[in-house]
Amino acid sequence: MTEEIYTKENGDYLQNNPTWHIEDSEWKAKQIIKLVERNQLKPKSVAEIGCGAGEILNQLHLKMPKDVNFSGYDISTDAIEFAKQREKQRLIFMHENLLEIPENFDLLLMIDVFEHVEDYLGFLRSCKGKAKNTIFHIPLDITVQGVLRNRLMYGRNAVGHLHYFTKETALATLVDSGYEIEDYFYTKGAIEVPKHTLKAKFSILPRKLLYKLNKDFAARTIGGFSLIVLTK
Repeated sequence: MTEEIYTKENGDYLQNNPTWHIEDSEWKAKQIIKLVERNQLKPKSVAEIGCGAGEILNQLHLKMPKDVNFSGYDISTDAIEFAKQREKQRLIFMHENLLEIPENFDLLLMIDVFEHVEDYLGFLRSCKGKAKNTIFHIPLDITVQGVLRNRLMYGRNAVGHLHYFTKETALATLVDSGYEIEDYFYTKGAIEVPKHTLKAKFSILPRKLLYKLNKDFAARTIGGFSLIVLTK
């Protein structure tokens, strides 16, 4: 499986994810703003590589200061068709490879992206010089429960994950790619994002309890968490 699944000609990703995860975008934007504010960042230009349907940038455009310019880039025609509907003043989307254009930015967003990229280490190193700071959101797919239930194959087949991480391997990957870790925290998608199935709703309470007792243990065992990381 390669980046071909995101093309209009292939259509597999759109078929498996018809909303392109728009429903999670407001929550993800809140995590980004939390990290930006607690590190007192004041970017004037924000770019997102692998912007998908563009709703994360749209939410940031609504909530961040009015002097910030936002740019979204994606290799998928399907994604950009969604995103173009959200364009407005200070918010643009382009069907381009960000690495092939000369612009640099104050802040680069890579939200649930590099686990999809075949040569993820080379990709991360290539992105290193595009911004003063980079924020990553990284799914933590390697968990005891995930391995026992074979959930890694779900991530591979449904959403195109080619690589899988724990907190420790995610941070080590960024360091090995030349980034300096400034700040990070767990994001609690399995707890905070609205659930639609009865099984998912029942899983919220044990996750909350275990997370309160020991965050790292909860992330390694029952899972349902991601990592958001600020780097320079």
